[in-house]
Amino acid sequence: MRSAPTILHLDMDAFYASAEQAAKPSLRGKAVVVGGLGPRGVVATASYEARRFGVHSAMPMGQARRLAPNAAYLVPRFGLYREVSEQVMGLLRELSPLVEPLSLDEAFVDLEAGGVADDEASARAVGERLRSDIRAVTGLTGSVGLAVSKMLAKIASEEAKPDGLRLIAPGTERALLGPMSVRTLPGVGPATGDHLRRGGITTVEEIAEAGEDELVRLLGKAHGGSLYAMALAQDERPVVAERDTKSVSVEDTYDVDIHDRVRVRTEVARLAERCVQRLRAAGHSGRTIVLKVRRFDFSTLTRSETLRGPTDDPGVVREAAARLLESVDTTGGVRLLGVGVTGLADYTQEDLFAQAQAEAVAAEVEAAAEAGVVVGAEVSAGADESGAGEPEAEAVEEAVGPAPAERRWAAGHDVRHAEYGHGWVQGSGLGRVTVRFETPGSEPGRVRTFRTDDLDLELAEPLPLVGVGVPSGWAEREGARVAPVAPGQE
Repeated sequence: MRSAPTILHLDMDAFYASAEQAAKPSLRGKAVVVGGLGPRGVVATASYEARRFGVHSAMPMGQARRLAPNAAYLVPRFGLYREVSEQVMGLLRELSPLVEPLSLDEAFVDLEAGGVADDEASARAVGERLRSDIRAVTGLTGSVGLAVSKMLAKIASEEAKPDGLRLIAPGTERALLGPMSVRTLPGVGPATGDHLRRGGITTVEEIAEAGEDELVRLLGKAHGGSLYAMALAQDERPVVAERDTKSVSVEDTYDVDIHDRVRVRTEVARLAERCVQRLRAAGHSGRTIVLKVRRFDFSTLTRSETLRGPTDDPGVVREAAARLLESVDTTGGVRLLGVGVTGLADYTQEDLFAQAQAEAVAAEVEAAAEAGVVVGAEVSAGADESGAGEPEAEAVEEAVGPAPAERRWAAGHDVRHAEYGHGWVQGSGLGRVTVRFETPGSEPGRVRTFRTDDLDLELAEPLPLVGVGVPSGWAEREGARVAPVAPGQE
């Protein structure tokens, strides 16, 4: 292990919830919970104000609502979170070529490899400057841990939360770890923690005192040996700049079990499209298509099909997923569906036959529509049986226009009104949608209610969290004043 605390771990503070508070002035300083809002939803992130009520990540949303009934409950806006994450990761890459992202809001950095730190003083200076830069660029806060290893740096950032910096000086690691719970160490979850507790081991110091042989007897050679080494503050894992992506997948959990087979097929096709979008965004293609189905009784089935070569063609993935679905019995109801692609590659070998077939079907349907032939639901459903229904439906929609449908307004999503400007959805129901009109740079805005089919109201893209003031004309119309800019955000 190195002799200076030059491994940095950054963890953004309550990332999703903090981003929502920064975007919505009326929520600053208030309890905010981000996650799935349906009966089966879970908490993705809770603001520190919500955590005071006992709300935490992975908690069922129903339980969170009971604990904090007056909190703001919002659906995630991953587009915004990814944009902010890219800004933060850009700042980290300015420090070192060795940056190891763990998620959108968390990463390790090897400061020594970047030549920006070689002792305690320089490492601390870099950490403080990073926290300042993150606040200036994103308007958010992050906690920084500095130590001689990845394990210790992560523990230090946890100790620093929220919005702090903790440096573990070389030579003090054992004294720091000793009284901590065994759950502090990586790889010790609830099951392992209970197993150790039954063996009379509850702290890190007790792991060290038990000895490696006892740990191996309790947990096995690999797990026991690594856990004993970590209890002695030994961690030789390097910071790895690139971690290979092994798969790309998307899945949805439904508030009410889906029993209609046609609806299940439609959902699988939609998930396949989303999966390909992610696949292309990552610059990959893949050979193996995977379908995941969780049924009404919580039994989970997976089916897979390997293609002749890697593809990123949505038609190919959609048709493969449809074929896989035919082998799954969904008569009892479906609570979760997922589509994934594995066997990733950086090039694509298109399935030209499938692509040509889809184009031919689309052209045939479009010609029928131009000739005045009505293509009904029976035709679309029949085509879907063979996996070619989606291109047909798209062609008909393009020819005759989309069928009218009530627009859905998710709580927290951005909207724009022709008269009142930018705002966000506070809630909707019974044919009405409530919108608060404010921007990241304004004071808390006013609330107005509209019909869900109001043509002056439309979905909008999120605004940057820093550097955007009040839209032109908005302040005069609403009597708002521009909020003062925080230091470093000019």
